[in-house]
Amino acid sequence: METAITRELAPNFAFSDRIQQERHIAVTDCYQCAKCSSGCPLTFAMDYLPHEIIRLAGLGQEELVLGSNTIWVCSACETCTTRCPNDIDIAGVMDYLKNQAVRTGRRVPQKNVLAFHKAFLDDVRLSGGRLNETLLLGLYMLRSGEGLSKFKTGALLEDVKLGMQMFKKGRLSPKPPQKIKAIADLKNLFKKTKA
Repeated sequence: METAITRELAPNFAFSDRIQQERHIAVTDCYQCAKCSSGCPLTFAMDYLPHEIIRLAGLGQEELVLGSNTIWVCSACETCTTRCPNDIDIAGVMDYLKNQAVRTGRRVPQKNVLAFHKAFLDDVRLSGGRLNETLLLGLYMLRSGEGLSKFKTGALLEDVKLGMQMFKKGRLSPKPPQKIKAIADLKNLFKKTKA
């Protein structure tokens, strides 16, 4: 659902300059063709369309952008990025905006998305650079509170049964994945992001 902006916006280019400096993405290069929005499979759940987020970011509307539902609805499928005629990494901007929202203590309208985001990064860090689906599921259940609520309702048992069926069919591996060769680079990357 689209939200109309009813007040006049005063540009503040310091925000778009920060995106340019920190992510090397020039959001001000966007000329609003809306190809990103027309290709996005999740616009039905967004308050601002992807091209509107890019425009608002370019105008420095930090409060509107970081408080929007759109940045949390984005699944980072990169359809928008591949469709952009100006090669703007729109999915990269959305990721940056999520991180900024968390870093600055903004209210997160999609709590489970944030829980999954953190669980995914923890999984990659703990699994040595590869995704361990079993660990990811456990971390997500803990972070989101889904595990406790499913335990209370009995739905957790159904998940365990489904997991066992997946193990039997070879769709879920009980052993952890092999670590990447450049594990030192991965550790350094996580160290840099914490700083």
